[in-house]
Amino acid sequence: MSTAQIMNSARIRDLLPDDLPQVVMPACEARPVLKGQTAIVTGASSGIGRGIAQALCAAGANVVVNYIGPDADALAAVHEATHCGCAHRGRAVAVSADVSDEKQVEAMFRQTVDEFGAVDILVNNAGIQQDAPIEDMSLAQWRRVLEVNLTGQFLCARAAVREFKRRGVRSGVSCAAGKIVCVSSVHEVIPWAGHVNYAASKGGVMLMMKSIAQEVAPWRIRVNSICPGAVRTPINRAAWETHEAYNELLRLIPYKRIGEVEDVARLAVWLCSDEADYITGASLFVDGGMTLYPGFETGG
Repeated sequence: MSTAQIMNSARIRDLLPDDLPQVVMPACEARPVLKGQTAIVTGASSGIGRGIAQALCAAGANVVVNYIGPDADALAAVHEATHCGCAHRGRAVAVSADVSDEKQVEAMFRQTVDEFGAVDILVNNAGIQQDAPIEDMSLAQWRRVLEVNLTGQFLCARAAVREFKRRGVRSGVSCAAGKIVCVSSVHEVIPWAGHVNYAASKGGVMLMMKSIAQEVAPWRIRVNSICPGAVRTPINRAAWETHEAYNELLRLIPYKRIGEVEDVARLAVWLCSDEADYITGASLFVDGGMTLYPGFETGG
């Protein structure tokens, strides 16, 4: 499959792996607050991005599932989004593109406009970790994490702002000309030993988001961040799959439960809707209180 290629949802059934389980969803409770809009969700073939893509689609948006990696994962994400049980659900397609590559990002936006006619929402979710103690971290590890987590968000946000300004507010669709949600982390404010490249990238996302929000607000473009704490996804399975690991994790969470992908996805839908129209430049933490200095919960 060529880079940045769109796969129409009509082809999904033929391309899915044979052993993919049938998606059986309960009656959809999502409201069509994003009806008629189109969203690009980067890094959407798994984890938080996949959950956000499904939630946006259930709220009526057409969704581009951006990915880099196995085609089957992206196709499965599209399948889930388009079988959510909501009569008002949008369409979904998969687009392969490396967010750290300028040409691939620009191609992804062009193809999205060709496919759906517009881009209304960008969820900047793609991110990676390459962890090491500072004395052992290679320059390649430092650069790659910054390229994906920070430069990738910049390239996608720049392309989105260009499209939002070109098109302007679409009357009857949304109060805003466009919405950008940057998926950051509690580590935009919490230092993280052994993860200096990751924490630096998320600290950069925070001020990048706020600076863009300040700059583009006069064009009715809203830019915000969602900052998850510990969220149950396959990538961090070791932190929650055993009783011992889970209890150790809960020591960092005053609310005493791990987050679920749906906790983040519900916030993303709301931030992208007109119900949040007066909110821009904000970092919203979905962390069960992880940023509340849990070591002091008994008075210190």
